[in-house]
Amino acid sequence: MPLVKNHVAQVIEDLPTFATLEDAQAYCQDNTDPSKKDYAVEEIVKFEGGPEYLVSLINPERTDKKVLTKIASVLSTVDPEIAPIEAIMDLLKLDNAYIRNLGISMLRDYGTAIKYYIVKFLIGDDRDLRIFAINVLGDVNFSESRDMLIELLETEEDINVAMTAVDYMGEIGEEEDIELLESLKPRFKGEVYVEFAVDGAISMIKG
Repeated sequence: MPLVKNHVAQVIEDLPTFATLEDAQAYCQDNTDPSKKDYAVEEIVKFEGGPEYLVSLINPERTDKKVLTKIASVLSTVDPEIAPIEAIMDLLKLDNAYIRNLGISMLRDYGTAIKYYIVKFLIGDDRDLRIFAINVLGDVNFSESRDMLIELLETEEDINVAMTAVDYMGEIGEEEDIELLESLKPRFKGEVYVEFAVDGAISMIKG
């Protein structure tokens, strides 16, 4: 007698279409199934305010790296003209190395679009933001990083900001920049750390 195979029909659940951002957010929050969460993230980003909301989900309290990676991947596809770049830059201020790396990855994908935000911080009055902008330049390996650091160093009067830039100049500077670096010694006369940092950067440039 031949065996009779019972074919069980696979039930495929239709994924919903969302009318509002709030609907998509609720679906994302209510589902633990990874595929449904991924779908919700892909839909959320299409709504006005969606990218900003997704950035807010990237925080140290979320331990599921797969979800965080999915969010970062989706955000990387957003048109740089409308991407929440400043909010993503803020991720680099966090102590969480994994989240910082996600932020760096997204910023790299936005390319030259991040230049405006870096310049905005570099020319601002907030010393901490200027230091932060310099660190972003180093992290994303921006093609214009050297030129921007040179322009900063030509006039920077804050020793902490200047020395942060000097550290990076040691990595990306060229021999023609040595004269500028040497000019920092008389500008910050009497500061032993300046001489040490400048000499170190020059030594790295010379190889």
